[in-house]
Amino acid sequence: MPFGQLVLGSPGAGKSTYCDGMHQFLGAIGRACSVVNLDPANDHTNYPRALDIRDLVTLEEIMSDDRLGPNGGVLYALEELENNFEWLEEGLKEIGDGDYILFDCPGQVELYTHHNSLRNIFYKLQKLGYRLVAVHLSDCFILTQPSLYLSNTLLSLRGMLQMDLPHINVLTKIDKISSYDPLPFNLDFYTDVQDLSYLIPSLEAESSILRSEKFSRLNQAVADLIERFGLVSYEVLAVENKKSMMHLLRVIDRAGGYVFGSAEGANDTVWQVAMRNEASLMDVPDIQERWIDSKEEYDEMERKEEEEQERLRELQAQAQDEAMDGMMPPPGANSGIRVTRKKK
Repeated sequence: MPFGQLVLGSPGAGKSTYCDGMHQFLGAIGRACSVVNLDPANDHTNYPRALDIRDLVTLEEIMSDDRLGPNGGVLYALEELENNFEWLEEGLKEIGDGDYILFDCPGQVELYTHHNSLRNIFYKLQKLGYRLVAVHLSDCFILTQPSLYLSNTLLSLRGMLQMDLPHINVLTKIDKISSYDPLPFNLDFYTDVQDLSYLIPSLEAESSILRSEKFSRLNQAVADLIERFGLVSYEVLAVENKKSMMHLLRVIDRAGGYVFGSAEGANDTVWQVAMRNEASLMDVPDIQERWIDSKEEYDEMERKEEEEQERLRELQAQAQDEAMDGMMPPPGANSGIRVTRKKK
């Protein structure tokens, strides 16, 4: 049973960077992984593309032949993929059922808010036995403006209802949040998405227009709508931080029902052991403390841990080399085996 992630998000949220980082991390823990590019405008990626929609149709061709703009061209390309689903099915068969698949999707929000092609494509994949999790990425910069945060949360909710898949919302680039202006609330207020009415005063202070009675009622109605559904919450992610990636992957695995394959136990690196160990996530630090209040201290502590792990790996490799050298007889030594050649 193949497993995979459907990577969604607005332009600039870090989808391709996430796919590249997750591809590398999965390789480090011994999980076979392939990345499928479904963005017809993405002609350059850092990750190796096992399957590329641009081999079927490109945005440039659509814009030239059908005189469409960039957004309309991307929608048309996904409709083309839906109508030629056999191309995707055959390509995935060539990859094989053993690989964990990352689907790098376009950034047009219409595709996962009200346009049906993307949903229909992955519904067909589910019918083929794929266990998929939608991973919706948002730049953590949205936390700096209440209006951005509220609208993005509404977008996340709409995407969850539209795609109808196990769904994880992620605030990316969280390692940069400490460089922005101070937030009026702790990070867990934003990740838990509760009591949004507390955000209304900050929202009204953002602009004089938002203080009008009309917008005040609208803001409260949107906040109430999100709270009544009670579906949206956020994980945080720094792609270059291994512990952050490990935590998010564990959350995604739980959502999709992933069961570790035998290949992941082949070489027990520290990250492989941690991924298989449920207790490894019990000591997750408070996100406010980790990424804002004491970020420098945590960064330094993790850097020292990395150096210590690298030193232990080098010592282990050196010990293995010495053990192998001890097992091999020295050059010219008598092995005890005599070879007698018969004269013809």
